[in-house]
Amino acid sequence: MKTLISKLIGSLLIMCIFITGCDGDDEVQSAPSKTYVLVHGAFQGAYAWQYVKAQLEKKGHKVVAVELPAHGEDKTPPADISLNVYRDKVVGAISGLSGKVILVGHSMGGMVITATAEKIPDKIEKLIYIAAFIPANGQSLLDLASTDSTSKLFPALIPSADGLTQDIKPENIVPIFAQDANEEVKKLLLDKRRAEPSKIFPDKATVTAANWAKVDKYYIFTKRDNTVGPGLQKRMVAAAKITKTTTIDSDHSPFLTKPDVITELLMANN
Repeated sequence: MKTLISKLIGSLLIMCIFITGCDGDDEVQSAPSKTYVLVHGAFQGAYAWQYVKAQLEKKGHKVVAVELPAHGEDKTPPADISLNVYRDKVVGAISGLSGKVILVGHSMGGMVITATAEKIPDKIEKLIYIAAFIPANGQSLLDLASTDSTSKLFPALIPSADGLTQDIKPENIVPIFAQDANEEVKKLLLDKRRAEPSKIFPDKATVTAANWAKVDKYYIFTKRDNTVGPGLQKRMVAAAKITKTTTIDSDHSPFLTKPDVITELLMANN
């Protein structure tokens, strides 16, 4: 009988170690899995999130990098673009996911995640803006960008003859968007370069206290940003009354040039 009891106790201890991690030391606990939906900015596509996406997935999280219409490999004509079209693409991506999501937007993607949160606030756990535009009610990206005297992007834009797109000379891509880029990232940005649809620039956002305002928000400032100047970033955050912020010593695209930093920040804001 004593032998049987000893064997049972030993078996239970082994089960405890492998199932719960209770080996006499601190209990082993894994961080809860989250669902991240990542929205890129202008002149980029879902590919821009590839390094952060891979790192988050390695940590056990679910990640959806949205390809906005007329960006990356998407073939939507620029004439068919609007802020609502972008919003609906993100809403569609979120609707197929269970539970709430952490919605992340970069640059122009800040307009999109704002519109998305206004549409489906109860599906969003929190918004994280990275060097992103944050419109007030009735504001457009153009309204905000026109106040940015330090941006190198807007003086470099080249409109198409029909006015439907804006382009940038290849030699200006890296200095404007990612001056910290290594050779791999430089090649990626140049190989994926594509003219940006113009129609979203004057589109006015709708923002209400009943929807967008009730969603938890974070902002990541980029200290050496040549696209959305730090001054404009601070003014938008103040106007939006966002109090949870972090500043990183980075260019405009830290998910490409400092993916480890962005991955850790996204997880830290869980």
